[in-house]
Amino acid sequence: MRENRPRDRWFPYAVIALLLAVLAGGTISNLVRFPQPQLVSEGIPHASVRSALGNDPYDDMIRHALSDLDALTLPNGATLAGENGPWRYVWPRDASFVAVARCAIGEYDKALAELAFLNRVRPAKGRWEARYTETGARVGDGRTPQLDGSGWVLWATWFCRAGDKYWDMVRQSADEIVAELGPDGLPSPSPDYWERPERELTLGTVAPLLTGLRAAAGIATSLHHSPEAARWWTAAEKLSAATDRVFGPDYPRTPAQATSFVEPGLAPVSLQGGRDAIVTVLGPPFAPARPVVSTAIDTTYGVLTQPNGGVTPGEDWRADGVSWTPQTALFALSAAARGDQDTANALLTWLDHHRTRTGALPEKVNRDLHPAGEAPLAWTAALVVLTVAALHGDLPIPS
Repeated sequence: MRENRPRDRWFPYAVIALLLAVLAGGTISNLVRFPQPQLVSEGIPHASVRSALGNDPYDDMIRHALSDLDALTLPNGATLAGENGPWRYVWPRDASFVAVARCAIGEYDKALAELAFLNRVRPAKGRWEARYTETGARVGDGRTPQLDGSGWVLWATWFCRAGDKYWDMVRQSADEIVAELGPDGLPSPSPDYWERPERELTLGTVAPLLTGLRAAAGIATSLHHSPEAARWWTAAEKLSAATDRVFGPDYPRTPAQATSFVEPGLAPVSLQGGRDAIVTVLGPPFAPARPVVSTAIDTTYGVLTQPNGGVTPGEDWRADGVSWTPQTALFALSAAARGDQDTANALLTWLDHHRTRTGALPEKVNRDLHPAGEAPLAWTAALVVLTVAALHGDLPIPS
């Protein structure tokens, strides 16, 4: 037996101390590289309105969310993403969610005004712009058009049963998606809700397009436009099969670089690609439930949950410990629509507890649990309203 010399006794402690020093250094470096964001505004002071959802444990949050959406909505019907600076524009994605949230609680006139604005600014051909000015003009900031807008607008139009009123917008958006699909059934890369140039196709583009094509086909069927319905259903099936083939079974942000088949009979595991909160859009209330997708959503939620309790947009997002409220609310909506009330309520409670002093839902919650970024944020407000509506009853699913 080897003699236990003094060096042997202290050596493990030295290794542990060294590892702790490396970890501490990495943490300090990360905090320097990614300082905590600050709150741009406490929100919009106003008298809150009565909730359309009746007696509800989240009544105060919903009342403030609806008040904020009203305050952010312009006389021309469009809703700004936020009140200040770079948020003071209209994103087709955000506006679509606002329209859906309003329809979900019976505010049809306000929802139709939102869709009317989108109809006025829709492209004659090609992709929707990333965002528009208050008057509907293109924003010349270098951001290229985003294909996902076609999917979001179609979903909102279908949800609000406004396909007959905005048939031209439906046809243009759906045909644009079909035109973008290549021989492999997938579109070319496009910026998505991460708002950055993309070299690879992302799930942030594919998931909304799937929802949009199903919604468009549903609209065409209800209006007896049989040729369009057949064309869009065929495209949806083609895109769905390609998505499963390229992104499945884990549905990461970008196609997995490899798939590991560990043992016969076990499900394959994708390698690389990075988890993304947009996986929620592959399931209810955006698409019919499937076990493989539910598993991917639950796994992604676990991966993206931050120490502060909220969710980061993606595994490849900044490693700063900051949670983003739209993505946290997306997981809440997904849970509510899939019948997981415990998760939905836990996330809604977290969002409720991290509002600003005026009651507004902020864009982010930083590492020390303080609200950060823009407040209020229209997308988060709409998602919270929609989630509570989902807890009160089933939301329609395009299928």
